[in-house]
Amino acid sequence: METKSLQTSVTLLAGFQWLFFMFANTVVIPISIGSAFQLESIEIVSAIQRSFIFTGIACLSQGLIGHRLALMEGQSGLWWGVILSLAATASTMNLELTTIGGSIAVGIIISGILVSVFGILGMGEVLKKWFTPVVMFVFLLLLANQLITIFLKGMIGLNVDNSIDVKVACFSFILAALTILIHVKGKGIISSLNLLIGMTVGWIAATLLFPVEVTETIKAPPFITWFPWGQPAFEWGIVITVVITGLLNTTNTIATLKGAEDIFEKETTPKQYRASFALTGLFSTFSGVLGLVPYAPYASSLGLLQSTGIRERAPFFVGSALFILLGMIPQLSAFFSTIPHSVGNTVLFVAYIQLFRTAIRNIEGLTFEPKTVYRIALPALLGLAIMSLPATAFTTIPQLVRPILSNGMLMGILVALFMEFLYYLGSRFHQINT
Repeated sequence: METKSLQTSVTLLAGFQWLFFMFANTVVIPISIGSAFQLESIEIVSAIQRSFIFTGIACLSQGLIGHRLALMEGQSGLWWGVILSLAATASTMNLELTTIGGSIAVGIIISGILVSVFGILGMGEVLKKWFTPVVMFVFLLLLANQLITIFLKGMIGLNVDNSIDVKVACFSFILAALTILIHVKGKGIISSLNLLIGMTVGWIAATLLFPVEVTETIKAPPFITWFPWGQPAFEWGIVITVVITGLLNTTNTIATLKGAEDIFEKETTPKQYRASFALTGLFSTFSGVLGLVPYAPYASSLGLLQSTGIRERAPFFVGSALFILLGMIPQLSAFFSTIPHSVGNTVLFVAYIQLFRTAIRNIEGLTFEPKTVYRIALPALLGLAIMSLPATAFTTIPQLVRPILSNGMLMGILVALFMEFLYYLGSRFHQINT
């Protein structure tokens, strides 16, 4: 009886760990999108609540009838970046924000339908063949770099000011060291719950060390708003860019499900790919209508799974259900929104470090000949270099392709796929001649 009670307690605690992970990865997205489209505060709060509820439902759906793995289905980082980029070009394109938003919504709906159809038809099996260990390494390395950079800025105070806040930075690195120490030196469940422990200790400590004035929070019940970014519009340059983005976003599904094979120690089946694609496309279609960033499985979930070692679905379902509850009760949303940014960014920083381990494992055993080095280094370093360039550097690029060429992770993946294609052709040519 005591063992069963202990298992229940662990499941609940691990569920809260998933809840925090989902919250930290979601809350900033509707806020930034709302600001980009100049929405009213009440509309942004409503978008936050819709994001929580919809993300929780998406996670439950994927875990129960989709790929059936403990992997967060969340608002895609690739989509997020492209939407913000398009919104920022309103003045240069001489278009109203509502026209851009409406065109984005139309493109999202079209791409969501296409992804569902292609998934059902088995597109996943075709794409899977191109995601070699080298492509997986490039994807995970660039993803880790992109996320770690974002979280590092939050840890040192660059998300609120243009200079480093030394006190916040010191606090963040001490908290990171503590969280890592718990993971490495902790025993059993203590090690598995390192992120939850780090978040709790950090939240309490930050409240004591950096007290902030409590401001009144807007409280509004969750409600549906149709096309909050703007009524459907057909600015075809934007629509086509968005549809292409949706098709390229399928790389998230392939990379995440392939990466999960190593963690769950079993191969992902064609049925899982079809179900995952179908649901991702379905939720993305609804996202266009509801003014949400479209969805994709989070490859960053792999870092959480490796950090905690808890791979069962039960805690994942608990966290998903709690996330839905969080969105339905404004008071809970308001409470969790008080988590200091430095704490959230620090704990996610620690979780996502594990993505580097997943990336390296993909190229273990490869012989590093000149040919192999080019296959790995060219796309990886090119992607990292593009990520370091300022957004203003791409203003001379045609608007139609700017969101693609300015995205370091996306360009790295495309170049990696191209290099693998050349390597495949070279291997076939060599076989024919011998």
